[in-house]
Amino acid sequence: MLAHRRGWVFDMDGTLTHAIHDFVAIKRELGLPEDRPILEVLSEMDAARAAPIARRLDEIEYEIAGRATAAIGAVSLLRALRDAGAHLGVLTRNTRRNALLTLEVTGLLPFFEVDDILGRDEAEPKPSPSGVARLLSRWGCDPSRAVMAGDYLFDLQAGRAAGVATVYVDGSGVFPFGELADIQVVSLDQLLPLFETPN
Repeated sequence: MLAHRRGWVFDMDGTLTHAIHDFVAIKRELGLPEDRPILEVLSEMDAARAAPIARRLDEIEYEIAGRATAAIGAVSLLRALRDAGAHLGVLTRNTRRNALLTLEVTGLLPFFEVDDILGRDEAEPKPSPSGVARLLSRWGCDPSRAVMAGDYLFDLQAGRAAGVATVYVDGSGVFPFGELADIQVVSLDQLLPLFETPN
């Protein structure tokens, strides 16, 4: 189902990297409700109130980005996809600046063109499908030939809304949003057999 798909869009934190964000702690530091997504809460505030909170969020995420490590199988999968001629993109609710740092320190940056790395300022944040659609348009890739891979509800919702196949990466193996996934894996290396050449 996935081996011949030529457009691959990846979430970053928790998918290409080990998840180290403590979102509850971040929300507490920012003085935001713990039961709602940060970006959605900020979008409902007036600009004057939201601006300093958004700046502090960027600072927190940039510090976290500097400590990122590549997820199990990320390098091998991206290499296999690149060798198979696939287009590779990142769609994150983080900023592009933080994404570039994250991908640099994890050694994953060489697999991506900078214009194929979309943050929350380049595309409407997931679960909106607009970022996926933008990448597919840039690549000239039909949704039927594309994949969205992520570790959270918003990734899967964005992929489904964009009409692409969805890969759900959940290291816990619980898969609470499994009904939105076409394929479920505990780690990215479980996808590698799709791209291995038979002897």
